Amino acid sequence: MSTLRQGSKGKEVVKLQLLLNRYLKPSPKLKADGHFGLRTEQALVRFQAEHKLETDGIAGKKTWNALGTQPKATKPTEVATVNAPWYDIAYAELGIKEESEANTHNKRILEYHATTRLGAKTDETPWCSSFVNWVMLQSGIQGTNNALAKSWITWGFKVETPFKGAITVIKRKNKNLDTYTGSSTGYHVGFFVSATQSGIRLLGGNQSDQVKSSNFLLRSYEVVAYRRPFQTRLGYPLPYSINNYSHYC
Repeated sequence: MSTLRQGSKGKEVVKLQLLLNRYLKPSPKLKADGHFGLRTEQALVRFQAEHKLETDGIAGKKTWNALGTQPKATKPTEVATVNAPWYDIAYAELGIKEESEANTHNKRILEYHATTRLGAKTDETPWCSSFVNWVMLQSGIQGTNNALAKSWITWGFKVETPFKGAITVIKRKNKNLDTYTGSSTGYHVGFFVSATQSGIRLLGGNQSDQVKSSNFLLRSYEVVAYRRPFQTRLGYPLPYSINNYSHYC
């Protein structure tokens, strides 16, 4: 990896920002835009201090080595996601949840809502699609701009074999109301994590009122669509071989 400092730009800066978002607790929630600015430098200095490195704000060999050893402390399935870099942005949001106090709303969830035409002003409004839209925009990819989960059914390219990070639309069988996802239509959208014969695991928003990874049993839910964008962030194409509303979500 190259030596990076304030002013650096490009895909390696994106990787640095995603790693800092993942391994710093609490996450600095850097925008993975490939521009090494002041906030990226501040997060890097914090990481260096925690790992007893020289706090120069420069990503050199020792800092990259320290970042490279971090996955040992995490689950093997949660390493950097090359084919779906937006997944790492979603993963960094784990734990964001609705406020329990009346008339108070999590500002981060309102940021998610701001990426859709609906622009809801409360965190009680179902926000699974808002979350996916926000994540994709952070990756430099235009989403659906729609608060409906089913708006993702025809977005981008169809995926025959899902990969980690594939945008996944599911629907509650024989029901429109789903209390687990807060959906009034039965539809829900999130990012594919894994699957078994009996269920599917998604990383998504508005799952038990928060961003989390959850299992959905196929006896209760059907998979409606797996999708991927036409391109990855920063305008780089994704290899093709990877394979008017009144209700929301």
